[in-house]
Amino acid sequence: MNILFSPPIALLIYIGLVAILVAMGRLLAEGSSISTNAHLYSSGELSPVDDEKSVPGYRPFFTVALFFAVLHLGVVILATSGFSSVSVVYLLGLMMVLIVLIIG
Repeated sequence: MNILFSPPIALLIYIGLVAILVAMGRLLAEGSSISTNAHLYSSGELSPVDDEKSVPGYRPFFTVALFFAVLHLGVVILATSGFSSVSVVYLLGLMMVLIVLIIG
């Protein structure tokens, strides 16, 4: 039963659960339709000329959330492992992932 606590197996279980939740969410979601008032803010004001800037979206939030998730999970895994050459390689990989997330 301790095999479930190993990070690779736990990650696969987590990915499976997330896939199930995403599939259920897609089944429950309504079909997307373009509103006739798509050019208005929620307050009813006209949007600026550059519509791309008026709709920020969630992409920056998810990038920051992924950064902190990787950082915190990496620290937990490093804290529970003993100091060895494998943990040094893992730390270098963790740093590379964080740098990629910072650069964009």
